[in-house]
Amino acid sequence: MKHLNLSQDLLTEKGAILTAQEIEQQPHAWKLTQNMLGLEEDKIQAFLSPLINQKNLRIIFTGAGTSSFIGACIAPMLSEIMGRQVETIATTDLVSSPKQYLMQDRPTLIVSFSRSGGSPESVATVDYADQIISDCYHLVFTCNKNGELFKRCAGQKNSLAILLPDLTHDRSFVMTSSYSSMMYAALTVFIGINKFSSCTDPIIASGKQVLTQLVPAIEALVDKKYDRIVYLGSNGFYGLAQEASLKLLEMTDGEIITMSQSPLGFRHGPKTIINKDTLVIIFMSNDPFTRQFDLDLLQELRHDGEVGQIIALTARKDEEITKGDFVFINDMDTEKDYSLLFPFAIWAQIFAFYQAYKIGNSPDSPSASGTVNRVVQGVTIHPLRG
Repeated sequence: MKHLNLSQDLLTEKGAILTAQEIEQQPHAWKLTQNMLGLEEDKIQAFLSPLINQKNLRIIFTGAGTSSFIGACIAPMLSEIMGRQVETIATTDLVSSPKQYLMQDRPTLIVSFSRSGGSPESVATVDYADQIISDCYHLVFTCNKNGELFKRCAGQKNSLAILLPDLTHDRSFVMTSSYSSMMYAALTVFIGINKFSSCTDPIIASGKQVLTQLVPAIEALVDKKYDRIVYLGSNGFYGLAQEASLKLLEMTDGEIITMSQSPLGFRHGPKTIINKDTLVIIFMSNDPFTRQFDLDLLQELRHDGEVGQIIALTARKDEEITKGDFVFINDMDTEKDYSLLFPFAIWAQIFAFYQAYKIGNSPDSPSASGTVNRVVQGVTIHPLRG
């Protein structure tokens, strides 16, 4: 049996079997997540609907590391859909300065994402929020029924814990199916289970396209051995660029220099990273207005001729797109950007996986020093005073 075009025996030998399986299982995991949410719909709506009807309710998406990037990906898109501001603040920011981010007299829904449910900052965020905010609620997305976050919030009147299918509880160091499945679950819940169900088939089909058709091209790209990788994306795709950059950094144990930025922000200094050993990857928005800015930078970088290679990940073939290298996602040209997050994410995960594999690093346990852990260790949570 093969996973990502590599034999199971070879993947096991290289310490890559878990990551490969978990990347590959994602379309199935999304379908399982959709089915689970359908069964839980009444309970979810009973908790969420009265809160959403509060016009002054503050909504904060939070998490640590990859889990924080879920909010960065979807909060801007949900703000537009829901007609209200949805914020994203990492637990790693909230915990160190909770009183700078949380308002005592503003009703607040804290939406937490955590694969393990055991990261110290995620648990502390719940505790600090309950201490500071007079009217505080918690919606938790997690993959671990034994996690502290799930156990703490399950059964509490001001909380709802949504446990994803066990398949999504990635055993690898890196978050892949847990990341995309929690993102899928949150979009489903906030857009509406019935409304979002129309996106299920295109999302799953696009994920399968990347897995079944694009792996050889990704491997060939990795074989070019670029020293610097830059991911760019506008709006929620900036969050995806951050996640893609982190995946590459994690799996290669810091061997590859990575950067993430927005297309507009890239000109303001970060563009100096470019040289002939640099690969730039742009996640192209389907939104007609936003796409203009993505295309402007794409054209500029191609014209400058200073970058080793620039690739556009896209669901539309504009004239400008076809003038250079691009990766095309089939049958997604009319889909919203939140649907494109999923095939784009899988592409970036496979790219990071092959980067690690080619340099001889284990994606399942990439930290050679052992100082970076699957569930963060070494964090001291200090009591809130004053």
